[in-house]
Amino acid sequence: MQPYEIYVLFVCIISLVMFTVLLGGLILYIVRLSIQLINAGGEDEEILKGYTKARRRKRAKGGTLDHFFSTLFCVLMFAMFAISVYAQFTEKHMALDIPQARVVLSDSMQKKHEKNTYLTKYGLDDQFSTYDLIITRELPDEFDLQLYDIVVYEFEGKMIIHRIVAIEEPNFEHPTGRLFRLQGDNVEYPDTKPVEYSQMRAIYQGERVPFIGSFMAFM
Repeated sequence: MQPYEIYVLFVCIISLVMFTVLLGGLILYIVRLSIQLINAGGEDEEILKGYTKARRRKRAKGGTLDHFFSTLFCVLMFAMFAISVYAQFTEKHMALDIPQARVVLSDSMQKKHEKNTYLTKYGLDDQFSTYDLIITRELPDEFDLQLYDIVVYEFEGKMIIHRIVAIEEPNFEHPTGRLFRLQGDNVEYPDTKPVEYSQMRAIYQGERVPFIGSFMAFM
């Protein structure tokens, strides 16, 4: 054989050996990877089985409690929604002596204005804030209303909750009934016009739940 032929043969043999080793290594790597994936799948299956068993035990122990709280939450949500709808449709009316829930949408009764000295003088501490939920009740007779009572009255289609700060008894100018001057505790001046008893819808007697009215308004 010529030296060149010997060289070519040697290169071919080396190339064949290298290709064989590379191919064998690749096959071995694939086999090992497959084995690892199979083992991992088995482990995952064991983990899944363990998780399923744990979930079953948890459900067996806490299922009743979870169901109770879920039901309670749904009932409360429905009750809040029903109350909000009822308050919306009965805002301008008082059904007999049934208490009425109302959401405060103004800050006119939130605090005592410094010029309204009668609030401090007579210890009138029944203020309420914006988005408080207050309970109002059926109005007493016109002549049973007293100075500093807080009432709900309607003016130009809006419901206003203010305090009676002056009462004008029947006279020759309005012989058929009393006139009431109302004012917000947080307002410097009384409301612009006196209010007749026929405009009033309910009386507030200090029953309120702070801040929950924001949720009611949203509902």
